[in-house]
Amino acid sequence: MARSVSPELKQRIKEAIDIVELVGRTIPLRRQGRLFVGLCPWHDDTHPSLQVNPERQSFKCWVCDIGGDVFAFVMKMEGVSFPEALRILADQAGIPITASGAQTVPGGEKQQLYQAMAWAEAEYHRCLLDSPEAEPARRYLAERGLSQESIRKFRLGFAPVAAAWILSRMGPGSPSAPMLEKVGLLVRSSFGPGWYDRFRGRLLFPIRDWQGRPIGFGGRLLPGVDTPQPAKYINSPETSLFAKSRVLYGLDLAKEGIRRTKQVLVMEGYTDCMMAHQMGFDNAVAVLGTALGEDHLRTLKRWADRIVLVLDGDQAGQRRAAEVLGLFVSQNLDLWILTLPEGMDPCDFLLLRGPEAFARLLENETVDALEHAYRIHTQAVDIRRDIQAAMAALEALLEIVASAPRLREDSPQQRLLREQLLLQRLAEHFRVPEQLVRDRLSEVRRTLRRRVQEAVARAGLRSGSANPNAPGRLDPIERELLVLMVRFPHLVGRIAKDFPHEAIRHPWAQQIYWTSCQLAEAGQLPDFHRLLLEFEQPELQNLLVELDEEAQEKNIQDPLALLDDLKRCYFRRATQVQALGCSAASSLQLSEPEDEHRWLRELLERERIRHGIACPTEGVNRSSETSACNGLPQ
Repeated sequence: MARSVSPELKQRIKEAIDIVELVGRTIPLRRQGRLFVGLCPWHDDTHPSLQVNPERQSFKCWVCDIGGDVFAFVMKMEGVSFPEALRILADQAGIPITASGAQTVPGGEKQQLYQAMAWAEAEYHRCLLDSPEAEPARRYLAERGLSQESIRKFRLGFAPVAAAWILSRMGPGSPSAPMLEKVGLLVRSSFGPGWYDRFRGRLLFPIRDWQGRPIGFGGRLLPGVDTPQPAKYINSPETSLFAKSRVLYGLDLAKEGIRRTKQVLVMEGYTDCMMAHQMGFDNAVAVLGTALGEDHLRTLKRWADRIVLVLDGDQAGQRRAAEVLGLFVSQNLDLWILTLPEGMDPCDFLLLRGPEAFARLLENETVDALEHAYRIHTQAVDIRRDIQAAMAALEALLEIVASAPRLREDSPQQRLLREQLLLQRLAEHFRVPEQLVRDRLSEVRRTLRRRVQEAVARAGLRSGSANPNAPGRLDPIERELLVLMVRFPHLVGRIAKDFPHEAIRHPWAQQIYWTSCQLAEAGQLPDFHRLLLEFEQPELQNLLVELDEEAQEKNIQDPLALLDDLKRCYFRRATQVQALGCSAASSLQLSEPEDEHRWLRELLERERIRHGIACPTEGVNRSSETSACNGLPQ
């Protein structure tokens, strides 16, 4: 049971936060009966798998097997610990989290890292706006056509050349040097004690998460400014706040525009994104020097129906565009490509041609990822005459399609239709029968599958290994008992008295069982909502949501009769195991056969005397004992 925060404080925060509103900020939800549903952000979801229950104030994805309350949602969505999730929600609810004594919640280190980043962002931004040292940065931004409004909107900054400038800004209440080192702003000197500024002499682009919290910086080399590092751009190192392969620049400012238009423009540079916003395209974001990846797309799918990758017109941009077909297929996305003319980047194009010309390009010149990949692979190829080159191009495209998860007959119709149209288009492009394309795709898939199997075998890996503590591993009787306890919490005292405690073997089940018993002994009703307050672990909250859902679906009419059936079934199975000398009753989940046999013998004797069950004899009829359990799991 969680001891760090009082249940009363948790309950106050939960009552102040509506989970439908909380989830709906990041995931579009629609009502479906008594529930709200939306696309799960943690897997490639095409049919809404995420359910939000406003009555229970809980959420659940039945595909990912993830669920819980408002705290669990923030923990999973933000990748934070429970104290940090509680602090985030308390701030939103306007509830102090240091009310008194046991209710005091210590601030997590991650919160201190956020505060350190916010402090540094403010110092660098003030320097850019006011310091004479930042004149080269202001001149560069003016040459790029970026307005003062954009500079303030994106909170740009400047790090002076002096190695210890940011250290000189420290005062009462500012973060410590080790804390600034943890967020990647300071680097420990290798020539003696102390630190120096990682970004000195650079124009700084603060990188924020979708909530607008600074988590990193991008630093650009400026003309006429001498810096020790010659690289044109450098980013913050990977920290507990910042992972550049998952972050999109400007998403905090673009998310409302994306929701409004259902479309997102993905640029390649900071200034490209800023200029797009300045010119009225407020649904623009940028990658951070990496290719557009699956993590980016999973993030964008929360808000956008259509993703447009806006690429420079140079050869490097064209090569990168060829890579996105795999994402188009595997992520089931409406993914489009716009390649700008004459080698221009978006910032230059918008300045020289204006927003109207850019809007016309978006309207008329974008092509989907398959069409663009076809154009890239067939450049300078005569499809009719150069048979060898044409087949090589088709083979390359089929390998990309084959690498996506294979669809089955029960796959969503939208995805089946998508693959059907894709193969039809390939057949038309290469002027070959569609069936030939399908047959070849099957062959390529078999080849890829064989390669994967061989690689797994060489690595000595075993597929299909399951977490032994996963909820699906609960003993069926154990699970039924927990369902009964969650659905009828007033019976917990009776259950604890009538059912052997030793029968609860699964560690998660034990925590729920013992917590329920402790609450009942303290005179508190251990119902679903009260139990959720007791557990900070997402896996326990998820299991509670599952158990409560099962209880609702089963509509148990006579809980005492069910309890008697469970007890009878359990003892008969245990008797059967002892009488037959069985040493591997896997459902009891004991680690060693000898331990299991000894435990069963001791338990049976104790419970036989306590419940008046006849002494077991040799030669028990297995089939009759099985039928006597009234259909309960064996």
